[in-house]
Amino acid sequence: MAADALRPVRTYRDRDEHWIVGVMTGTSADAVDAALVRFTGLGLETRHTLEAYAESPLEPPLRSEILKVSAAAEVAPERLLRLDAALGDRYAAAVLELLAQAKRLPSDVDAIGLHGQTVRHVPRAQGEGRALTFQLGSAAALAERTGIIVVSNFRPRDTAAGGEGAPLVPIVDWWLFRSPAESRALLNLGGMANVTYLPRSGSLADVLAFDTGPGNAVLDALMSLRAAGAASYDRSGESAARGRASERLLGSLLEDPFFAQSPPRSTGRERFGTGYAADLRRRGLEAGLSEDDILATAVELTARSVAEALHRFLSPRGLDAVYASGGGVKNATLMKALARRLAPLRLAGTADLGVAADGKEALAFAFLAHQTLCGLPGNVPGATGASHPVVLGQITPGGLP
Repeated sequence: MAADALRPVRTYRDRDEHWIVGVMTGTSADAVDAALVRFTGLGLETRHTLEAYAESPLEPPLRSEILKVSAAAEVAPERLLRLDAALGDRYAAAVLELLAQAKRLPSDVDAIGLHGQTVRHVPRAQGEGRALTFQLGSAAALAERTGIIVVSNFRPRDTAAGGEGAPLVPIVDWWLFRSPAESRALLNLGGMANVTYLPRSGSLADVLAFDTGPGNAVLDALMSLRAAGAASYDRSGESAARGRASERLLGSLLEDPFFAQSPPRSTGRERFGTGYAADLRRRGLEAGLSEDDILATAVELTARSVAEALHRFLSPRGLDAVYASGGGVKNATLMKALARRLAPLRLAGTADLGVAADGKEALAFAFLAHQTLCGLPGNVPGATGASHPVVLGQITPGGLP
């Protein structure tokens, strides 16, 4: 009988233990995050162990191309194809490096959950009633280089069901962090900031999630603009800490209609990216602000937009604590601003709940791949606005057994 590359997919539910690698690059496009996760059980009753995690910075030319393509009004198809292939190869290298670190063979791994790199996200409000989303990173190249089954392209099935295609992490937040003792907000500080609300003892149907606005993307772009590309982020928020925020400029920035939208809502670099940062910087310089003042103002923009969204949409429902993850937790100035703006709510990191802030999203896409291979939904309609739960992603076979 001929070899059957899909047999591991068909028999997936027959096994109790699975090993999956979650791989992603976020809106900031600064690094590949990869997590090797051991799952025991199926569906939302699954237990997990994070076996290995690695973060590898993207090479400057590749990161530059991602940011240029993301910001371009028009892109030649050939350019998209080259970037798609390059990212697939880069993801494969990251997976193989992670497995070598963990002393595991590709044949030990059941699947890879690949988020890919978002280069365009158009919310429903701007997409004539249908959200549009586009991620790059060739699943075929990743499967070919590793021999491992790849689950990818998670977002479009949710948009086809009427959702925003984002955020997708809420089901993972509920699986990991639901509590009978307190109502929690799980805040992810990536390129964009988003929040998942988990009411005390709530079911998955009670989950609410949405994007609050910019996270790190505007801050990183401001650093790159002031340093002519020589710096890609403000380490620990040191430059912003030296500045003084302009309340006048901040007030004007907060007049953006996005901040008044009710959930579900999503956003991306198309709204809060390099072009937005360049305009913010221009306005700041024209007002006589220093570069550090402009950064300080952008920090307050993230902190205040997060805090106002939580106070407006979540506090009336009952909210006890906020737990943060993502690259923004490394920015001490941003975390201090958030703590000040969120008070009297308690702000902590997800590490306090047993999940390291750095690896959470790679873990999330490993779990979403697990859900897909179990034949179970991965979206939360209360978060994305989809009309119903759907199984997410596409499956690319690995090597023949």
